[in-house]
Amino acid sequence: MEDYASLPLFRGISGEELKTMLACFHARGSAYRGGERICEYDGTCREVGILLEGTARLVRIDIAGAQTILEHMGAGSVFGEVLGFTSYYGDSVSVVCEEDCRVLYLEYAHIMKRCHNACAYHSVLVQNMFSLVTGQICSLSRRVEVLSRRSIREKLLSYFAIQAGERGEQEFTLPFSLTALADYISTDRSAMMRELRRLREEGVVTVSGRKVRLSTGGEIQI
Repeated sequence: MEDYASLPLFRGISGEELKTMLACFHARGSAYRGGERICEYDGTCREVGILLEGTARLVRIDIAGAQTILEHMGAGSVFGEVLGFTSYYGDSVSVVCEEDCRVLYLEYAHIMKRCHNACAYHSVLVQNMFSLVTGQICSLSRRVEVLSRRSIREKLLSYFAIQAGERGEQEFTLPFSLTALADYISTDRSAMMRELRRLREEGVVTVSGRKVRLSTGGEIQI
């Protein structure tokens, strides 16, 4: 219960209130191994998932088999078909573990309807969920900013500038591998690696594994 109470979704809800609420909402927990699919957005999932431990990604695979990472998730992230994406034209949208994960599920219908007790913590939960979903919308807006760039170079520099801006530092660690980065910016990995090599040779960035340092010589020209 202690690890639940620290999650952003349950901020402002006491331990006793949380215990009562989890029973009221028919909460259930589940564990997954790295690489395992947590859920697929196929029109049948009516639960909200809260990532308690581990990292995962929201992935779209189109009908041709091309994979795009829509969102990277860490502990405290919420996901669910009712909160976001719908699969179209044969595309598959899934949440996949990057490493071992623990997930808490709440029934969406119980969250959105008012219980007969009109509990104050129910309203707090809805407010917290709204705040988290708003944050996800902002994250997806930043991703649209990256994908709107025409070239691989522009996409990389736009993404790096966003990461540096969020951290307030010129050096940061990517939240995923370079292979996953290619999926995230929707480009071929080999082509992306060639562009990264050019950026290193020009002194624009330094890349070591997942660590990236931007040049301190001024603003990045995108």
